[in-house]
Amino acid sequence: YALYPHLSVYDNMAFGLKLRKLPKAEIRKNVQEAARILGLEELLQRKPKELSGGQRQRVALGRAIVRKPKVFLMDEPLSNLDAQLRTQMRIEIAKLHKNLQTTFVYVTHDQTEAMTMGTRIVVMKDGLIQQIDSPQAIYDHPVNMFVAGFLGSPGMNFLDVLIIEEKGCIFAQLADALLPVPAAGGQRLKEQGYLGRKMVLGIRAEHLWGSGDILDRHSECALDGRLEFSELRGAETYHYVRIAGREVVVRVSPELPAAIGQEVRVGFKMAKAHFFDQESGVNI
Repeated sequence: YALYPHLSVYDNMAFGLKLRKLPKAEIRKNVQEAARILGLEELLQRKPKELSGGQRQRVALGRAIVRKPKVFLMDEPLSNLDAQLRTQMRIEIAKLHKNLQTTFVYVTHDQTEAMTMGTRIVVMKDGLIQQIDSPQAIYDHPVNMFVAGFLGSPGMNFLDVLIIEEKGCIFAQLADALLPVPAAGGQRLKEQGYLGRKMVLGIRAEHLWGSGDILDRHSECALDGRLEFSELRGAETYHYVRIAGREVVVRVSPELPAAIGQEVRVGFKMAKAHFFDQESGVNI
């Protein structure tokens, strides 16, 4: 956090203001205001070695706050914190942003941080902007496979399919199975010349069904697979199922257990499916 180990919390936060030769009364006022915002009022006389990682992080933030900048630039500020502290600091920085009503430019490789903290996300790859939008809009409508795979935990499932037409309906053929494409999406694929061509079908774990009444009502959108691994996460379970030679992640209720190696049936919520061009990766 680049804190001076021989200076107190107060002096660390006041250092930049002293360099600017501001009056002592103004320095004291700015530091105390920042300490109040960050909950550091009881720690102002301590040295950095007496602080926890999260407290040191708050001091570093306070050092920036006292200068009252128009824009905060944060480059992966939570990367060296443990998981629990990272969650706590995410909440504190989000509250800070709301209280200060100031622009934060926050760089991160952690998509959870981006989704939970950002009001606008800029997704970049190799120095090029891929998409700019709100977190929910990017999650629901990714412009290409890179964005679709990067945002979301677990990442979006990708399956190679062949687009065909039978009896006036458009289907995505996966191995020997046919998945019906919703009318609007099918018409769009047809108009753009994708009939008879291979594409990548993308679908998120929450848009796949593991069992239950939904499968019975939508049996035309279900495929057989083999369960290879289960990951219990408390309120939900992720099943890793091999379908047509590819592994997909299915989010199910913990009350629906299955044994490793068991044959399972997986339903596809095709209204939520995405179709990507195989070469460009663009969402059609």
